[in-house]
Amino acid sequence: MAEKSFKYVILGGGVAAGYAAREFAKQGVQPGELAIISKEAVAPYERPALSKAYLFPEGAARLPGFHVCVGSGGERLLPEWYKEKGIELILSTEIVKADLPANTLVSAAGETFKYQILIIATGSTVIKLTDFGVQGADAKNIFYLREIDDADKLVESIKAKKNGKAVIVGGGYIGLELGAALKINNLDVSMVYPEPWCMPRLFTSGIAAFYEGYYANKGIKIIKGTVAVGFTSDSNGEVKEVQLKDGRVLEADIVVVGVGGRPLTALFKGQVEEETGGIKCSHSICCG
Repeated sequence: MAEKSFKYVILGGGVAAGYAAREFAKQGVQPGELAIISKEAVAPYERPALSKAYLFPEGAARLPGFHVCVGSGGERLLPEWYKEKGIELILSTEIVKADLPANTLVSAAGETFKYQILIIATGSTVIKLTDFGVQGADAKNIFYLREIDDADKLVESIKAKKNGKAVIVGGGYIGLELGAALKINNLDVSMVYPEPWCMPRLFTSGIAAFYEGYYANKGIKIIKGTVAVGFTSDSNGEVKEVQLKDGRVLEADIVVVGVGGRPLTALFKGQVEEETGGIKCSHSICCG
């Protein structure tokens, strides 16, 4: 396959990539100098919408409504914007090899991309229960929310399991937002997390009590101080029960897991200096 060369390459197609592209344009980047390479099929968008308005039963948000940079009150950068600025959007392209000394990236399809300056904006990936060998965690209708494809699958399941039972594993941002979104969709929602209160890294016990009380008043069951240790499935391979460490068993038609994320740095192992789980930045390599 033909090799493509650029002065600048942004690797990753998330929020950081879109805002970086806007800044490049402000700084006068020339047509053909900059490319964004993303494994997603769409131009950069405001990811927080996926756990909020994207899941509304009525009037749901859809692209192109939340492309960057609307999250900061800025201009919405449609695919046409990148074309007008001479910025190449290389979508549906997963990079499987990064050779930093050779300034070269290689895609899963065997394409080669050369660059002078690389901006690493690969972001993070979700932590999955299968990473820890949790029994049955590979069942159908167990969801994680990171990309628009994940949100689309969850929307399909919400429609298919109308008025069903949902279990949220995790009491952070994703857990709280998904708990509310699924309740709005008239599902019977239970939330499970090991901490003594929700959002413990941000909320005091008093603030958390307010939110937990609000959720309880809306009919969301909150189960604290325990974790999911296994899942059982029906004959179709769809999740039907969540087994908790304290012995309780919860019925479930849908499970959404939000137990954190980890930086996507595997491509660069041994080639860059790492610090606290991420890449230590320098003047020539930026992290997104």
